[in-house]
Amino acid sequence: MALFYELERIRRRPLPFEHYTSPQLWNDPHISKGMLEAHLDQSHDAASFRSEFIDRAVEWISSRFITPGRTRICDFGCGPGLWTTRFAERGALVTGVDLSERSIRYARDTARKKGLDIRYVLEDYLQWSPDDTFDLITMIAGDFSALSPHQSKTLLQKFRSLLPEGGSLLLDVASTRQFREATGKTEYEFLPSGGFWSPAPHHVFTGTYKYDSEKLLCDKYTIVEEARSFEIYTWNQCYNRSSLKQLLRENGLQITGFLSDVAGTPFRDGTRWIAVVAARAA
Repeated sequence: MALFYELERIRRRPLPFEHYTSPQLWNDPHISKGMLEAHLDQSHDAASFRSEFIDRAVEWISSRFITPGRTRICDFGCGPGLWTTRFAERGALVTGVDLSERSIRYARDTARKKGLDIRYVLEDYLQWSPDDTFDLITMIAGDFSALSPHQSKTLLQKFRSLLPEGGSLLLDVASTRQFREATGKTEYEFLPSGGFWSPAPHHVFTGTYKYDSEKLLCDKYTIVEEARSFEIYTWNQCYNRSSLKQLLRENGLQITGFLSDVAGTPFRDGTRWIAVVAARAA
């Protein structure tokens, strides 16, 4: 009977954004190693976009936004510096902020090896309060979609305060196509030699949940080791152009362009990603 109720707890559907486990995901000594490896892996786009796309996107961003030696860029959720490194190589004055100590350490090592002067800030960007302003703020690879309504409001208002007149925000989000294509499911796996979530033998229960009215997805991972268990939640808020336009307008930002990605691809209906360029509203 006890096992039955424990399994019921494991499969329980969480309330929207009920739990926030990003700090654990990014700073657990074991999990953060796997996260960094996933972001550097060129065989998939599950964590970061592959280098071919990043190179193409940075070329477009540079042609539109960067004046070498003058343009100040801040990349929110910079991770291991895949974008900040390239921005700096094109002459931008770059700041990157991320809460992952392992990722920031990798980014700083890369900048040092390449002789690039990039400012990296190890901090949760939701709590970060810089004194600077930036000509371009970027938030790429769907990081914004992981935020709750309260968190997204907090961040958009921060963006507005950090943008001077003429400054731009560039971010991408999951579209409602990703929501439609997702399937609610429950999976189980046993890893006797350890794996992504733990170096010890462990069981992993994965539940994928859909929230129709919110157009929200959640992956809930329950990891059970011999001596402990813990849960990780990843959220993916999906948007359409109307919901994005309203959200940014409510927080003092005006969208100046919709795209299918941050490489400048013209917007088309049914794209998996929506990218926006925005500025401070008058």
